[in-house]
Amino acid sequence: MKNIVGRQQEMQKLNSFYKSAKAEFLAIFGRRRVGKTFLIQTYFTNKDCIFFHVTGLKDGSLCDQIENFTRAIGKVFYQAAELKPRKRWIDVFDYLTETINRIVAQNQKVVLFFDELPWMATKRSKLLQAIDHYWNRYWSFDARIKFVVCGSSASWILENLIHNKGGFYNRITYQLELDAFTLKESQQFLTNKNIKLTNEQILKLYMAMGGIPLYLDHVAKGLSADQNIDEICFSKRGLLFREFDQLFASLFNHHEIIEELVRIIASHRYGISQVDLMAKSSKAVGGRLKKRLKELENAGFVEAFMPYHHKGKGIYYRIIDEYTLFYLKWIEPIINTLTKRDISSGYWQAKNKSASWLSWAGYAYESICYKHIAQIRKALGIEPGAEIASWRYTPRKGLEDMGAQIDLLFDRDDNVITICEIKYTNSPFAIDKKYAQDLLRKVDVFRKQSRTNKQIFITMISASGLKPTMYSEELITGVVKLDDLFRL
Repeated sequence: MKNIVGRQQEMQKLNSFYKSAKAEFLAIFGRRRVGKTFLIQTYFTNKDCIFFHVTGLKDGSLCDQIENFTRAIGKVFYQAAELKPRKRWIDVFDYLTETINRIVAQNQKVVLFFDELPWMATKRSKLLQAIDHYWNRYWSFDARIKFVVCGSSASWILENLIHNKGGFYNRITYQLELDAFTLKESQQFLTNKNIKLTNEQILKLYMAMGGIPLYLDHVAKGLSADQNIDEICFSKRGLLFREFDQLFASLFNHHEIIEELVRIIASHRYGISQVDLMAKSSKAVGGRLKKRLKELENAGFVEAFMPYHHKGKGIYYRIIDEYTLFYLKWIEPIINTLTKRDISSGYWQAKNKSASWLSWAGYAYESICYKHIAQIRKALGIEPGAEIASWRYTPRKGLEDMGAQIDLLFDRDDNVITICEIKYTNSPFAIDKKYAQDLLRKVDVFRKQSRTNKQIFITMISASGLKPTMYSEELITGVVKLDDLFRL
């Protein structure tokens, strides 16, 4: 039996859920492949309970779903006996409830785990109405029952259950959003597989596939990060070779429209406004743009943010899923060549010595830093109350002003703004005279455009650290290294 790695806060919540003396209703959601089913299944199969687990069938009919559910009842409660399927969900749940009351002891807990519930809820099936009725009428009064629903379509779970204003309003007693692993959790996951890699090697893997447990599970022992990426991403047999199309098709009904939005957003390194996105997208998106963007945000592919000191410009969006960015930049452009002939052997190992790779790696490292703000804040000794943002100034045409970009900043409560420069290099970054002048100019532009009177500190987030120079000693007040991002 595999053990659960990381997930400390999630485990605490599950412990509280399981030990409760009354019936509980848990909704768990998160990006596909993030380990939702594994977490629930592993946790409860190690508990003294009856674990009823049924998974919805992708594109299955109402008849298929009910037959699958009935088969699960027979397997768990009747020694795999074949049972006669019912025709309606309300009849199925009536039979399930009757079975629990007849077979299960009064002190025996029963975990009902409905996995991929969105797939089970076919059109006009009245599944949600049936769940609503049986939870409110029977299951919520049975202290033995711990009810868990799960779905990779986070928007569906949020819209139909957690934020539902009808029958499910305030019925969910626990909710659990499962995020991708951090760098540290990814390290722990690989170590648990007896794969010991340096932080630099793990960072390279993370740049390509993020902290998705299923992807990391395909990392092979004895291979470098580059060799693993060759096998997983650039081989016709590799898991991530065609994962992109399958990923969006499995999550979204109109996945072609979703993919169009993803491609547009991904082409803008510093994000794109909702207004510009509407102008660039096809008519197929139409007036449902906000809904589509919310679906992408809930699914963990994009992040919505407001530009620092420019909130009047509205909401901006940027891609935060590492694999999506990696696929669009590196795999898709050569996918036809890869399909015709397998050139994976050594391809990525040669590619990541190029100038284009180094430029992309800097972008990818920035994105990873945004996901490890807590670790950066701790390393710099910044209190949690600070406003976190990035900042960019692009002068209007005709002006002689120079633009400026700040990767990350902390607007603190102690009348200080900490500006962070993010750099990815293979050796300690050295600040020379030209770079120092550019930093000072950037600070001047920021101070002028933001009209701030606060103290400004400059810090470096450098993967390989900072080489001491006369300029670094004068300008830099703090340094965050890659090892700091691996803290808990």
